[in-house]
Amino acid sequence: MSIHISDKIQHALHHISPHELSQDVWHILQEQKFAGFLPHFVVQHLCNKYQLTVQQLALALLPIAACYATTPISNFNVGAITTGVSGNFYFGANQEFSRTDIQQTIHAEQSAISHAWMRGEKQITDITVNYTPCGHCRQFMNELNSADKLQIHLPHSQHNLLHQYLPDAFGPKNLNIHLHLLDQHDNQLTLNTEDPVTAQALTMANQAHAPYSNTFHGVAIQTQDRQIYHGSYAENAAFNPSLPALQVALNHLILSGEEVQNIARVVMVEKSASLSYKAMAEELLGTLTNVKLEYIAL
Repeated sequence: MSIHISDKIQHALHHISPHELSQDVWHILQEQKFAGFLPHFVVQHLCNKYQLTVQQLALALLPIAACYATTPISNFNVGAITTGVSGNFYFGANQEFSRTDIQQTIHAEQSAISHAWMRGEKQITDITVNYTPCGHCRQFMNELNSADKLQIHLPHSQHNLLHQYLPDAFGPKNLNIHLHLLDQHDNQLTLNTEDPVTAQALTMANQAHAPYSNTFHGVAIQTQDRQIYHGSYAENAAFNPSLPALQVALNHLILSGEEVQNIARVVMVEKSASLSYKAMAEELLGTLTNVKLEYIAL
């Protein structure tokens, strides 16, 4: 049986000092049912109370972010926190799925970025990680609308620009792509439906970032208590770091404090051009639940 996120966080609190800060964070997360983000006013309150900079607070909270990791393959938990231009903190952690391809994995930086995206963040200013980002994640971050000024912070080294980690980078600008990840998208897809889950999947397909393949897809997951979690496809100039919508939706669910075993429905809406993510989504979903993918092609 999986350990509930509340138990993981409870066990991680001793890594945070002072003790009063750990208790404040515990009560805040408990009140929001362990959704892994902190609104800007909470961030500022904690910084003022404990005389910390925003960056010092993010570093201090990395053990909490890492609690959201699912690592049945590596047993190596990576935590990340993105800071939005709004001032909000969005937690992220690596998500691994056994009994399927290793390419289905979500890296911690992808997790934190897509979590911010699904909560409506418009731009990311900073990302704080407990381990140095791998090349895959550096390339994924290069797709962001803030890539040129994005700062990366590690426990041993802070205030580093992304392009210090990715010199002579290849990205959307090399392909004359002017609409970047986290920019507002409208892919002008239409579908007549009165089903709220399908409607949410359509909304996610319409905000998908897929300028290289023009294959747009979105996913909506409904849980047994009728909550809906969603994901949009995030494509990358280097192709392989692209993040499918099902992974984004699963990540949104997990970082909201929900559990995969509570999934009741999964709907994918896709307008396929040169690609289709239907088979990949069905395979991953089949390793997690008996719920079948409801696929709608436009």
